[in-house]
Amino acid sequence: MLAAVRSAAVVGVDAFDVTVEVDCTRGLPHWAIVGMAGNAVKESRERVSSALANAGITLPHRRVTVNLAPADRAKVGTAFDLPIAIAALVAFDIIPAERVRDAVFVGELGLDGSVRPVRGVLSVAKHLLHDAPQRLLVLPRANIAEASLLKDVAMCAPATIAELVSWLQAGHLPRAERVNGHQRQASHDDFGDVVGQETAKRALEIAAAGGHNVLMIGPPGAGKTMLARRMPSILPALTEEEALEVTAIHSVAGLLNGASEIAPHRPFRAPHHSVSTAGLIGGGSTPRPGEVSLAHHGVLFLDELLEFPRHALEALRQPLEDGRVMIARASSVITYPARFTLIAAMNPCPCGYSGDVARTCCCAEPDVRRYRTRLSGPLLDRIDLHLTVPRVPLRDLGGVAPAESSATVRARVERARERQRERYGDGVRCNAEARARSLLRQLDTDARQTLDAAAETLALSARGHGRVLKVARTIADLAGDERVAAPHVAEALRYRPHIA
Repeated sequence: MLAAVRSAAVVGVDAFDVTVEVDCTRGLPHWAIVGMAGNAVKESRERVSSALANAGITLPHRRVTVNLAPADRAKVGTAFDLPIAIAALVAFDIIPAERVRDAVFVGELGLDGSVRPVRGVLSVAKHLLHDAPQRLLVLPRANIAEASLLKDVAMCAPATIAELVSWLQAGHLPRAERVNGHQRQASHDDFGDVVGQETAKRALEIAAAGGHNVLMIGPPGAGKTMLARRMPSILPALTEEEALEVTAIHSVAGLLNGASEIAPHRPFRAPHHSVSTAGLIGGGSTPRPGEVSLAHHGVLFLDELLEFPRHALEALRQPLEDGRVMIARASSVITYPARFTLIAAMNPCPCGYSGDVARTCCCAEPDVRRYRTRLSGPLLDRIDLHLTVPRVPLRDLGGVAPAESSATVRARVERARERQRERYGDGVRCNAEARARSLLRQLDTDARQTLDAAAETLALSARGHGRVLKVARTIADLAGDERVAAPHVAEALRYRPHIA
C-alpha cells in the first residue's frame, strides 16, 4: 500500500512543502527513509515504531520505505515523526486516506506516544497561511501559543499519537483554542539611572532614532555596559510585523517556551567574547541562527570588543552592510535576517586606563597601537558613532539632579522615526537603511560645504561620507528640521572614529 500526507520543513526562517510518502511491501521487516533526510530524521523510524507500540497500535511486519519529497532538498530535525507515523497508519489501512487529505502534520514523538514541541512552527504556519489557508495544521500542544500569533490558521493539537489516531478514525479533528501570548515584563533599566555621561546618552538617542551603530571607548567602570543595557528602553515598540519576524527567528532557534515567550520586546543580545564565529553569525553542521539574527530588530551588545576573535568580528561586515546573513552549504544557501543595532564597548588600551584622569596607563605606545589595530578599518567604517566615555567622578555619583527618563527620550525617538517613515514609505524603516545619494538633496548649501570640507580633511571613505550624512539626517529629524543644516553635519562629524 502507498500513502502520502503533507508536512513542511524549515530552511533559514522560511518553510516549504514536504510530502511524506510511505510504501509498505512484502519482504523482510525494515524501515528505510530517503529524500535527503538528516540524522535526526532517519532516527525517527525508531521513535515512530516505539511510540506506536506504546500507544497500543501494532503494525504488520513489512518492508517500509519513507520518501520525503522533494528529494533534492535537505530535511533536518524531528518534526517529521508525526507525519511519518500518520502516513504509515494510512498505508496499513488503520486510518482512511481521505481523513488526512486536508491536514498538514508536524511534531516530534516521544517513545511513550506523546507529541512533543518542535522548532519553526511559526514559519510553517506563515507558509501555510500564505499558500494553503484552507488546510488544518496539526501540531504539538506546546506550540499552540506560537502558531496563535497568526489569527487565521486553523489548528489541531493532540497530546498523544493515540489521541490523534482516535480522532482521525472517528473522522473529526477538533480545533484547538488559541492562546493569547503574554508579553514579557518590561525592563526596569532606565536612562534616568545614569548619572552624567550626557554625550554618550545623546549619541545613543541618535542611534535609536536612526538605527545607527555605536562604538563606546572608555576605561573600566565608566558605565559603558550600563548605557548599552538601557538602549532597548528608548527604542520604539515592535510593530506587529517585526514581532512576527523576531518570534519566527527565536522559534527556529528553539528559544520559545510556551505562551510566556510570545510577542517579545525588542531583543537584547550580549554574547560573551568567547563566542565562536558560528555562534555569532550563525551556521554549524545543522545551521542555526546566530546572535546577529537573534538580535534582529533589536540590539547586539559586544562588550570587550577587542577580546572577540578577529575572524568573528570580520564576519560582522556582511550583516552590518546588508542586514542579513547568508550561510553557504554544498546543497543550499541559507539566509537569516540580521538587521540589528550594534552597540560595542572597548577599553582604550590593554590596561584600560589610557587617558583616564584617575589612574595612570602602564601600556607602552607600541602595545597600544597593536591593541587598537585588532579592529580593522573596514569594520570601523561600518560603525556610525564613535564616542569616548570617560569615568564619572565619584563626587558626582551622589548627585540628586533628576536625569531624563527613558520614556522622555523614547518619545523624541518615536517622533523622529515617524518622520522617517513618512519620508521613505515602505521598505526603509530608518535613516541607517536609506540610500545616501537620496539624502544629498536634503542638505542645504552650508551643510554641503561643511561635509565636503570635512571629507577632504578627514579623508573620509565613500562609506564614511554616507554614514556621516545619515547621522546628520537623524540629528535633523530629532530637531524636527526638514533640511539638514551645517550644525547637524558638524555634530555628526564629531562621532567619526577616534582610533586608527
